[in-house]
Amino acid sequence: MKPKIYAMIPARIGSQRLKMKNLALLNNKPLIYYALNAAKKTKIFDKIILNSDHKIFKKIAKRYKVDFYLRPKKFGTSKSKSDEVVYDFFQKFPKQDILVWVNPIAPLQKYEEIRKVVNYFKRKKIDSLITTSYNQVHSIYKKKPINFSLKKKFDKTQDLEPVENFAYSLMIWKKKVFVNQFLSKKYAIICGKFKTYPVNKESALLIKNFTDLKIAEAIIKSQTNKFIFKLEYDKIFKSINYGS
Repeated sequence: MKPKIYAMIPARIGSQRLKMKNLALLNNKPLIYYALNAAKKTKIFDKIILNSDHKIFKKIAKRYKVDFYLRPKKFGTSKSKSDEVVYDFFQKFPKQDILVWVNPIAPLQKYEEIRKVVNYFKRKKIDSLITTSYNQVHSIYKKKPINFSLKKKFDKTQDLEPVENFAYSLMIWKKKVFVNQFLSKKYAIICGKFKTYPVNKESALLIKNFTDLKIAEAIIKSQTNKFIFKLEYDKIFKSINYGS
């Protein structure tokens, strides 16, 4: 039997770093529009549901023709945990088999990539997944090097083992595995057979502050205007016998 796959786009009304960021305009559309639009264009979801702690988002859901769920206020504070939000959502919509959390603050993630990640999740028979980004840079944690040594010559960045950071543009769970672990341990974001999936750098850009919003605006406008970047060099390049 084909599993029922739901997309959930979470939207808190509050935000500490950028006030009501999900409603902030990005190229004349609210930030949350991009996640809703990408989810719809995948054509792989049985339901797409905007999940918010404020009824104002019901108007957004109606505008973009998706379902709406007004979650309890206690799951809308800065102290509420993602595990609790997901479990509450599973309780409200018990017929789903797989839930895809489509992050509304990752507006540059394309529908093709969402489709690829979901298909990977199904093909590999995974229970939980979080998207990541790879960064090939010298990294330190608690004042200690992670991927390089202090006892030899400084490594070239291209020779370093990449550091994998959670991007959170998508998170995916099998309902049964998530719920079982949550009930027994009270946490379940990472549960059962867990894997990561690296996404491109644009997908990993999360809008957390005004600077992030400006960067995303510039990228989206360049795409909208059909801007194509062409690799070119300064005219002096022609006088260089490169590779000799």
